Amino acid sequence: MNKEQLIRVTNYYRALIKLRAIGLERVFAHNLADAAGVTATVVRKDFSQLSILGQKRGGYQIVGLIESLSTILGKGDEQNAIILGCGRIGLALMHYSGFESDGINIVAGFDNDSNVYSDPSQPTPIYPTNRLEEVIRALKVKVAIITVPESSAADTYRKILDADVAGVLNFSPVTLKPTLMKNGTMSIVHNINVGLSLEQIFYELKFPKKKNVAPLHESLIEAN
Repeated sequence: MNKEQLIRVTNYYRALIKLRAIGLERVFAHNLADAAGVTATVVRKDFSQLSILGQKRGGYQIVGLIESLSTILGKGDEQNAIILGCGRIGLALMHYSGFESDGINIVAGFDNDSNVYSDPSQPTPIYPTNRLEEVIRALKVKVAIITVPESSAADTYRKILDADVAGVLNFSPVTLKPTLMKNGTMSIVHNINVGLSLEQIFYELKFPKKKNVAPLHESLIEAN
């Protein structure tokens, strides 16, 4: 799957979990299209490429669809993540309960401040940074979330790679780049810059893109 399709499939999966939770047994392409912000045609095309078949009138069985997408997304594997830097952002992520519904486990946090890593009131154990590699190997960690200050980001990233963690979600102000790992693969880095995203939104609000809208009569002809 390419990146765009992966995002859509992940959105389908999340929508299905919610639909199952309210007791529904079947779903149609247009229901999932609304959740992913696409058309029903795109949903059916995605499922066809993934060899997932539904019934034209009966839709898709939710339980079976969840099982299929779970396998495709690798949900059967342990999805353990850690947080490096337990300041405001790190602690907010640590207290966020929504990860569990996606099968993601925040199993540990790390910080250099003894007042932080000795605090027993946190929902997830926090360790001093010098125990990073030990804990990563013991808990089979695959992803690290970086929320450290700018001055510590590069060094923290290096320590993560040295501990063979290849997946990184980076909230620090520094843009981190994929790096060659010891096993010959490249690390996977997603940089989240909230300030930059807000700047882009404000710019787009100030200079909105004009969209060509077809006349009403043309829309009606196309719909029929």
